[in-house]
Amino acid sequence: MNYPLLLLYIATISLLIATPGPVVALVISDASRFGFRHAFRTVLGTNLASLLLIGSAALVITGLLSVNDLWLGWISLLGCVFIGWIALRALLGELRSSVEAAGEAGPVARRQYPALNGFMVGISNPKDIVFFIAFFPQFIGITQAPGVSLAVLTGVWVLFDLLILVAYITAMKSGFFQRRRRLISLLSASFLLLIALVGFVYSLKEVNMLGV
Repeated sequence: MNYPLLLLYIATISLLIATPGPVVALVISDASRFGFRHAFRTVLGTNLASLLLIGSAALVITGLLSVNDLWLGWISLLGCVFIGWIALRALLGELRSSVEAAGEAGPVARRQYPALNGFMVGISNPKDIVFFIAFFPQFIGITQAPGVSLAVLTGVWVLFDLLILVAYITAMKSGFFQRRRRLISLLSASFLLLIALVGFVYSLKEVNMLGV
């Protein structure tokens, strides 16, 4: 095992996963609105999506799967619509009342499908497959067997993805964030909506270019 290369990989993916994006925004929004348990189920959904995307990338790297750019573009476009819908629903939910009582949060959370929403947001950008295809070969030398290396890289990514997102949820339980729960929820939902709009425009342009 090439441990220096593995440590470099861990440091790199930790920065990548912790960087705010649609998944982080969704997790923070759910944690601020519904609490730890609900947000943790969201994380499990996003984690499963990461595993599926990484698995697909591994199949491409090993030559067992090919990627159609046009299909990826269309799926990404639909994913942006779904992200936008989640963001709008969160914004409207916060704006509907000035204060959300703690006793009301439980029933709302139970009516949601956090794991499914997390999975859909996580899978909404299938072009992450292309990223993993380009990223993983840089660290494939952590063992002498490429198959073992891919398995280790996948397992480490999924583990740190889970740990870092849970750290975000745990941070939301602190008094500092609880006092600003409503503001954080509005900001995270707004950021999620912005990501959806920008992603939709970008994906639409790519689909038009590939479809020509």
